[in-house]
Amino acid sequence: MLDRSTRIFVAGHRGLAGSAIHRCLQASGFTHILTQSRSELDLTDQAATQRFFANEKPQAVILAAAKVGGISANHTLPADFIQEN
Repeated sequence: MLDRSTRIFVAGHRGLAGSAIHRCLQASGFTHILTQSRSELDLTDQAATQRFFANEKPQAVILAAAKVGGISANHTLPADFIQEN
């Protein structure tokens, strides 16, 4: 069970699922929700991600970040989706 003061990192907070999770956490009274946009933190950059975790020290992580693009994009660029997701 999480305490409302738990430091929670919601990766992908701007997407469909992530934004719903973020709103739910806020509505439930969580006060330390950590977010980073893709331009602020590239999760595929291991060093940057490690620095973020070392500095922010989240106690829980919700991973809702993903590369999305629909059927055509998935068919055209499958390796990109596999690498990033």
